[in-house]
Order: sequence, then structure tokens, then C-alpha cells
Amino acid sequence: MQTGLDPFRFVIIAVAGWMNQHQQHAIDYLLEENRVLRELIGSRRIRFSDDQRCRLAAKAKKLGRKLLAEIAKIVTPETLMAWHRKLIAKKYDGSAHRMPGRPRIATGIEALVIRMAEENRDWGYRRIQGALANLGHVLAHGTIANILKHHGIEPAPERSRKTTWKEFLSRHWGQIVASDFFTVEVWTRAGLQRFVVLFFIELSTRRVEVGGIARVANGLWMTQIARNLTDAVDGFFIGKRYLIHDRDPLYTRDFLNMLAETGVQSVKLPPRSPNLNAYAERFVRTIKESCLERMIFFGETSLRKAIAEFVAHYHLERNHQGLGNRLIVPIEATGETAETVQRRQRLGGMLNYYYREAA
Repeated sequence: MQTGLDPFRFVIIAVAGWMNQHQQHAIDYLLEENRVLRELIGSRRIRFSDDQRCRLAAKAKKLGRKLLAEIAKIVTPETLMAWHRKLIAKKYDGSAHRMPGRPRIATGIEALVIRMAEENRDWGYRRIQGALANLGHVLAHGTIANILKHHGIEPAPERSRKTTWKEFLSRHWGQIVASDFFTVEVWTRAGLQRFVVLFFIELSTRRVEVGGIARVANGLWMTQIARNLTDAVDGFFIGKRYLIHDRDPLYTRDFLNMLAETGVQSVKLPPRSPNLNAYAERFVRTIKESCLERMIFFGETSLRKAIAEFVAHYHLERNHQGLGNRLIVPIEATGETAETVQRRQRLGGMLNYYYREAA
């Protein structure tokens, strides 16, 4: 059954990398091809070798049960995770049937081989071999290859073509903006109406820009927002190269083209992947829990005022754990000489900030 297994392996490999727009199309195709092959195989049982189980299990562990449930077709997520427990966690190596031979590679050296391969995607076996020699470890080229194969790590040509999401964020940290929408219910003369809010957050500084607030969000509204964001004088996207966003149809072709004309590239996230837009998701949770869910809005003006007040508090008065528990906009140190600690209130005391008056 070896010939029927490769397409499934390629699906797992493809999903493990950073999924940009072009990669998503490839993944969609491979998933469909996977289903077709599954139909052709029918109810026939597929027998896996220990090596194949190990390779699939190593990939499955990185995906987790939720994503496996969506893409795994030839075996269930439970089976894959069971293989991982047996073959990876318990360091399965077939030792019960092994004849005496070469001693095992020390666990520390094996871990070092894996670390070098994962941290240097373009390093081949011989490059790793040389780096190990610099540290006083002598390993054969074939031994390194076997270690990587056992842990489901592809050779350098395959690894170097991929970029993980973490690597992408790290390399372009100061040039990335994330975006998302959220909605708020507002009482108007026409009754309860739902308003849409579009915001953008700079990942490196956590600065937030509210792009627009509207009861009717459409392409024209998005186009005007794009003009504001890319303004050459004070546009929020000055110096930025990437916009992370989901697949909401409001991110129209015209909107994305206007950003592209100023050098901002769209990074469209795969479906059902809120964890890849964690910073934007976190801001939505923060503004709702700290402000919006604690108020009743009568008219658009009250909503706009509340959001403006919260964003000002967010930038000037709220400490952020992701920034070392500091403020986004630093304040001038006043020392501890001032006798009175002052309180600045926003939204009727819902948002508070404490400070000392400068001498």
C-alpha cells in the first residue's frame, strides 16, 4: 500500500508550514486529492510500517487534535496520537528485536542534532556534522540522517522551502499590522442596530488605530479607510509591509490593491485559525470586557465616544504585560516626591489611571 500513502503524507507536511494565500490553495487541492484517494481505496485496510507510523505521529503531534479532526482521513486523530505516545514519547526504536551493535547516540547529542536542524532550515546533514564537530561531537553523515528521519524532520531542501508562522512574525516583527472586525449593539431611533468596528494593531508596539465605525460596512467604506491608512503624512501604515487579516469579504480587492500600491502585502489567514491573529483577538476581548460589555449605547455618538476614550486609555494609561507591564506611550518619571496621588477617570470612573503631579 506504499503508493497510496504519499499523498496523505504531503497533506500533513503542507499544513505544518506557514500557510499564506498560495499555500492555502495548494492545501485545499491536497485535501481534495486526499478525499478522492480515500474513495478509491474504499474499505481496504492500509497497513503501515513502524517508520511510517513514526513519521505520521511526529507530524500529528505538532497539529493537535482539533486540526487533525479536520484533515486526517486515513487514520483517526486518536490513532495518530496513540502512535505518538508509543513511538515518540516512549522513544520507540524496536530495541526488543535489535541485535547487539553500535551503542545508542546520547540523548543530549540527539537533541542537539534536532535543534540545529529546526533552527537552521537550510542546513544539510554535512553542515550539521561540521557544527557538531566544532563542539567535539563526531557523528557520521548517515547517523544524522537517521536521527532526523526518526523524528519526522525532512531533509534540508524541503525544510528550507518552508517558513513557520513564528519565524515569519520574528523576522518582520516591526513591520506587521494585524486587523479584525467586531460588532456592537446600539439603541437608535430605528431600534436596536448593529454597528461594525474595524481596527488595526501594530504588533511590535500594540498601538491601535480604529479604521472606521459604521452601521453599514461596504466596499466604499473600506476604500476610504485604505486611503486614510496609507496617507503619506500620517497614515498608520507608514513603514509597514504586512497586514494580517482573516477571510472576511469586506477585505475587498480594491482595499488590498490600495495597500499593495504603497508596499503593504496582504497575509490572508487560513480558515478557522484565530490563534494566528492572537493580538487582534486579544484586543477585541480587552475592549469588550473592560468597556463595551459594561455599557448600554444610545446612538452612534455614544459608541464613538466610548471607543475613543478606551483607545486613549489603552495607549496612555493601561499597562501591557506583553510590553513588560509598561505603558505604550511612556510617561516622564516624576519620582516619589509629590505628596498626592491623582486619579484620572474616563467613562464615569470605569477606566482609572493613577499618577503623581509633576513638581
